[in-house]
Amino acid sequence: MVVSYSAEPATDFSNEENRKAFKAALEQVKKDFGSKRPLIIGGEHIETEDQFTSYNPSNKKEAVGHVSKATPRHIDAAMQAAEEAFESWSEWTPHQRAELFMRVAAIIRRRKLEFSALMVYEGGKPWVEADGDTNEGIDFIEYYARSMMELADGKPTLDREGEHNHYFYQPMGPGVTISPWNFPFAIMTGTTAAPAIAGNTVLLKPAEDTPLISYKLMEVLEEAGLPKGVVNFVTGDPAEIGDYMVDHPKTHFITFTGSKATGLRINERASVVREDQGQTFLKRVVTEMGGKDTIIVDKDADLDLAADSIVSSAFGFQGQKCSAGSRAIIHEDVYDQVLNKSIELTKELSVGDPVNDTYMGPVISKKQFDKIKEYIDIGKEEGELKIGGETDDSTGYFINPTIFADLDPKARIMQEEIFGPVVAFAKAKDFDELLEIANNTVYGLTGSVITNTREHWHLACRKFNVGNLYLNRGCTAAVVGYHPFGGFKLSGTDQKTGSPDYMLNFLEQKVVSEML
Repeated sequence: MVVSYSAEPATDFSNEENRKAFKAALEQVKKDFGSKRPLIIGGEHIETEDQFTSYNPSNKKEAVGHVSKATPRHIDAAMQAAEEAFESWSEWTPHQRAELFMRVAAIIRRRKLEFSALMVYEGGKPWVEADGDTNEGIDFIEYYARSMMELADGKPTLDREGEHNHYFYQPMGPGVTISPWNFPFAIMTGTTAAPAIAGNTVLLKPAEDTPLISYKLMEVLEEAGLPKGVVNFVTGDPAEIGDYMVDHPKTHFITFTGSKATGLRINERASVVREDQGQTFLKRVVTEMGGKDTIIVDKDADLDLAADSIVSSAFGFQGQKCSAGSRAIIHEDVYDQVLNKSIELTKELSVGDPVNDTYMGPVISKKQFDKIKEYIDIGKEEGELKIGGETDDSTGYFINPTIFADLDPKARIMQEEIFGPVVAFAKAKDFDELLEIANNTVYGLTGSVITNTREHWHLACRKFNVGNLYLNRGCTAAVVGYHPFGGFKLSGTDQKTGSPDYMLNFLEQKVVSEML
């Protein structure tokens, strides 16, 4: 068990001083709009002619910043830099690497409002969601640093007479982190920091919708004194450099968070061993590929709690979480009551530019806006629209929180990941059918059971086939170290971020046996 760890506390925005400070951070960040950000390869800042622009999804014509585009040639250079840096970085002791990253976490903590403010603009995150994202990034760094300290001396083995055995861990080599736009700081930071703390070197490719917050991390890594080439910043078009990074014969590991389709593609490509190009190892793949997460409500449940759990899980950060509760399966005896309570709570939610501290902001991009809008049209054919459904992309990509009722469990909006503020309701006749419907998708990430029958909770613990299951609360908001996160089935490889075992994904186990 990892000791001396506690989660970073949330900022209390009901405190007027905190509100003033965050508004000042929003104003300060905005002064930097339009800046150009280079690639960072082996510590060298490289600005390319070909660049792409990160826009504010609340104001689609407002450029937050511009970022250089990497080509395969840059990936080769970054891999060479990572390979060279590995020779010395891997010789640092685990404690030395962990201590450096604890300094990284301390710097981010001092600049926390700045990081969160940038996510409000670049990621469309409401204040509370942005604050949580930054906090989680800090948590990942500190948790993994402490985890590595505990692994520093390896694990005990048995010794025979005249023999001494030592079981220990060593880093693997250069690898690739491909991070998502929905948690542009937390997941990006965790999946970059963990392999680096383990002694590896990293090529970081952030999502093209949110590259600027990743660059903020690079600033901190440089300030903290991370050696050049340990983390290389390579932004660009996934079609041009994504496969190339995965396929590269020097890539030892890939960590990816994103869609099922891309995750499966990475798994397939990474399985190919390119011996003719010098690859002499199998690549490790750590993926998290989304969910179709369900909250089930038993007939004896606290119905107010049920409605609140459904609404917060479905509409927090516009439903753009792999853990978002996009399905509510309700016992038929209380179905109408829970549905009506959920509708009333949804009416209270504010939608608008998150700079103004709204509950919901925009979805991330035109691509996502069009996709969600299409699913709303599908939902109108498959069920009954009870509230929401309105969309507006005149200035930004805004979609009102939407509830559909009376869905067939096999309907498309009950089966396919929408990744937006849409939740579908269906009913079941008993607890067995609630579980049956909950398990009827290809995903198995998170789930929630709202019940006061202990026997039903025990049954769900055995039969509800998800990696993270919660009782009498929503199905989002896992906390690093408290709720190790990862899913079953086609939700990913279930290598549980924020867990005591996560660092092992980036280490090789070695045994040295000495005859005395």
